[in-house]
Amino acid sequence: MGSKGGGEAAAIAYTLIETCRMNKVDPEAWLTWVLARVADHKMTQLDDLMPWNWTPE
Repeated sequence: MGSKGGGEAAAIAYTLIETCRMNKVDPEAWLTWVLARVADHKMTQLDDLMPWNWTPE
């Protein structure tokens, strides 16, 4: 990973991908959906963006 920060970023990415797979969600589709919405989403409702709450449109 090149550095401690790179390793931590990779660990976060791998965790998100595996969480998607465990919930039978396409990681690429979910991430595309999340990135389009996260900037305008309320911090108190971040759970709405989690893979286990996502359904394809």
